[in-house]
Amino acid sequence: MTENEKKLIDSIDPEEVIELTRDLVRIDSVIRPETGNTESKVVAFIADWIRREIGVEPLVEEVQPERQNIILTLPLGKTEDRDKGKTLMLEGHTDVVSEGDRSLWKHDPFAADLVDGKIYGRGSCDMKAGVALNLIIAKHLSQAAAEPSKWGVDLNGKLRLGIVCDEEGMMTGIRDFIKQGHADDVDACLVSEPEENQLCISMKGALRAIVRIYGKMAHGAMPLTGINPNIRLARIILAFAEYEKEEKQRCGEDQYLGWPSITPTVVQAPPEGEPAQLNVMPGTAQAYIDIRTTPCQDHETVKKRLQAILDELQEDDPDFKAEIEFIDDKPVVTMEKDEPIVQESARAYYEITGKQPRYNGVPGATDGTFLRALKGIPALVNGPGPRHMPHQRDEYVETAELVEATKIYLLTAARYLNNQTPSK
Repeated sequence: MTENEKKLIDSIDPEEVIELTRDLVRIDSVIRPETGNTESKVVAFIADWIRREIGVEPLVEEVQPERQNIILTLPLGKTEDRDKGKTLMLEGHTDVVSEGDRSLWKHDPFAADLVDGKIYGRGSCDMKAGVALNLIIAKHLSQAAAEPSKWGVDLNGKLRLGIVCDEEGMMTGIRDFIKQGHADDVDACLVSEPEENQLCISMKGALRAIVRIYGKMAHGAMPLTGINPNIRLARIILAFAEYEKEEKQRCGEDQYLGWPSITPTVVQAPPEGEPAQLNVMPGTAQAYIDIRTTPCQDHETVKKRLQAILDELQEDDPDFKAEIEFIDDKPVVTMEKDEPIVQESARAYYEITGKQPRYNGVPGATDGTFLRALKGIPALVNGPGPRHMPHQRDEYVETAELVEATKIYLLTAARYLNNQTPSK
């Protein structure tokens, strides 16, 4: 690390990134259809922060009513050379999942309590911390570019922030970001999802499906007068579990992504909206299935096999009637360690921490999945926060890891944008 790079890294104020994270956590951005709450309040806060701290006007685009993306593009370096350099994107999302039953939390999910070096709260690690560090990086690189003689860092290119909505849902935010052309000139992306600052070069694929079973309603005391969809649903779940076992045996455990899985997450009988009674056998039932895939699997083959399972069950039961609808399809994505953004991140990690970087894979999909799959952009996921903590009660991020991540990101970005020639 050069003296100028060290000066840039030392300019990070740990309290600033910690307090910005806490401010973001305090803003409830759970999607609550019953109240109309969305990401809009945190979007407004971030836009105001950018205006105040960086002095530029961000682009705020509405993706759905009251659900917006924030796009910030910072040209860095000499005006005549900016188009000669690379464009580095920093990506994050503003929505968070529900806190569930607040009475089960030890810390108020929206108080952002700071206790023993940990910030507690819904979204603290997934991913208000990542959003905060992205903003801090933008601020520091903007200052370094504005005063090159002071910082001695030769920047050349563009930094783009993509802070999007709806990552926890159908990822309409990043899809719209791509549709609007904001990813067209991006050469690489850092996704600050919680991965304990590990370098995740692979992301699992995801298929989401709804299985619907049709029976015949009857009195619970006279089940033979109807057709019980619950029994058929149970057979489907067990058959899917057997298929999961077969796929695990066939594929083995991936080095970075682990095992493939087929998980029933929601079981409803009768489906939502219909009244349920203990003495009434429902006429219909449904289940939501969350399928996570590894590189050895082909999604079309998986879809056909799941449909074949339903067909086979129907052959053995004349009263069996079921269908499967696939509502989402996110491919497996991966990249090599020799990608420039991975190499720069690995070098920065070592120089900041003194430890060799650990490579890993993301157990789920991220917005980076679409950047990689649709645009071919190397998207490295390497943010702060315990990788198995998202969506749990008393979610937290460690402040030391957050500050460490901010330094790694700043050094990585400064080097990646340091007088590089474009790859596109």
